[in-house]
Amino acid sequence: MYEGLALLAGFVMLYSIVAGGIERTWVSGPIVFTAFGALIGPVGLDLLSFGTGGETLRTLAELTLALVLFTDAAGADLGVLRKAAQLPVRLLLIGLPLTIGLGYIIGMSLKVHLSALEVALVATMLAPTDAALGKAVVTNVAVPDDVRQGLNVESGLNDGICVPILFVFLALAQEVASGAETWNLALGLVAEALGIGLAVGVVLTVFVVQLLSFSARHHWITRTWLQLPVVGLALTCFATAQLLGGSGFIASFTGGLLFGYLTKKHGETLLRAAEGTGDTLALITWVIFGSLVVGQGVGYLSWRLVLYAVLSLTLIRMLPVFLALTGTGLSTEGKLFIGWFGPRGLASIVFAVIVLNANLPNSHNLAVVIASTVILSILAHGVTANPWARAYARRSRQKVMIDSG
Repeated sequence: MYEGLALLAGFVMLYSIVAGGIERTWVSGPIVFTAFGALIGPVGLDLLSFGTGGETLRTLAELTLALVLFTDAAGADLGVLRKAAQLPVRLLLIGLPLTIGLGYIIGMSLKVHLSALEVALVATMLAPTDAALGKAVVTNVAVPDDVRQGLNVESGLNDGICVPILFVFLALAQEVASGAETWNLALGLVAEALGIGLAVGVVLTVFVVQLLSFSARHHWITRTWLQLPVVGLALTCFATAQLLGGSGFIASFTGGLLFGYLTKKHGETLLRAAEGTGDTLALITWVIFGSLVVGQGVGYLSWRLVLYAVLSLTLIRMLPVFLALTGTGLSTEGKLFIGWFGPRGLASIVFAVIVLNANLPNSHNLAVVIASTVILSILAHGVTANPWARAYARRSRQKVMIDSG
C-alpha cells in the first residue's frame, strides 16, 4: 500500500512542478499519467498493488467526473452561453441521438462479436464527451467563446443524459423487461434520472449558497476552510442524486451552473481549490486506468474492435455534429473543430465498469472497445488540442478582421 501511495504522491508532486511547461506542448496530463500507470502496473513493473480493482476505478472516476462537471459549469460564462445557446442545444438534442444511432449502425455493420443490445450499450457508452480531457480546449481563451461554452455545456450534460439510456439498454440485455413494459420503464428512468438530478442540484446549491452568505456576514468562515465548501457541495449533489435514484452527473452540472450564477463576485476564489482537486483526482484516475486496463486488454484486441474505436472518434462523432450544426452560421472548420474535440474519458470508463459488473456474455469485448477508444482519445486529442486550438483561434480572428474591415 505505502509503495503505491509513495509512487502516486511523488509523481503528482513532480508533475505539479512542471505542469505549466508540459501543458504548452503536445503532451497532455492524461497521456503522461496513463503511461505512468501502465509502467508501474501489473503488465509493467508491477509496483501498483493496493486496492486497484474495478470498483476502485469506478468510484474514483465517478467522484472525479462529478467534481469536474461542477467546477466547469460554475466557471461557465452564462452571458456568452445565452447568446450561443443554440450550439449546445443542437449538440444535445440532435447530435447526441444521431451519434448513438450511427454508432449502433456501424457497430452492427462491422460484426464486432457483440449482440444487438450490446452494440447499443457500446454506442451509448461512447457517446458522452469528457469535460476533463477537453479542458485544454474549453479553457483556452483564444478559442471563440461560443465554441468553448458550447463544448463545455455539451460535455457537462451529455453523460447525465446517457445514464438512463444506458440503464434501459442494460435492462434489456439482462432480460429484465420486455415489450411495452420496456418503453414504460425507459420513459420512467429518463424522467426520474433527469428530474431528480435537476431538483437535487438546485435545492442543495441554493441552500449552501445561502448558508455561505450567512456565514460570511457573521465572519464565521476562515480562509483555510473557504477551500472546501465547493468540493463538498459538488460531491454531495452527486451522491444525494444517486442515492435517490437520479443522475448524479446532472445534479453536479446543474448545481455548478447555479452556483456560478449565484456567486458571481466571489466564485473564482471559491472554485480555485476545487478545480485543483478535480484535476488531481482526474490524473490519479488515469494512473489507475493505465495500470488496470492498458496492456491487460491487448489479448482481446481484434481489427474490428480497433476500427470501431477509430470510427467512434471520427465519423461516428463528427458527422452527426456537422449535421446538427448545419444552419448555425458556424464555419466548416468550426463544425469540424467541435466534432473532433469530443474526447472520450471518465464517463465512458464509469459506464464500462457499470456494464462489466452486470456480467454480460461478451463483457471482455465491451471493455476492450471502450478502453481502445479512450486510449486513442487520450493520445489523439491530447496531441492535437493546443496546436489546432491556436491555429483555429488565429484563423477565426483573421476572419473577424476581414469581415469587419
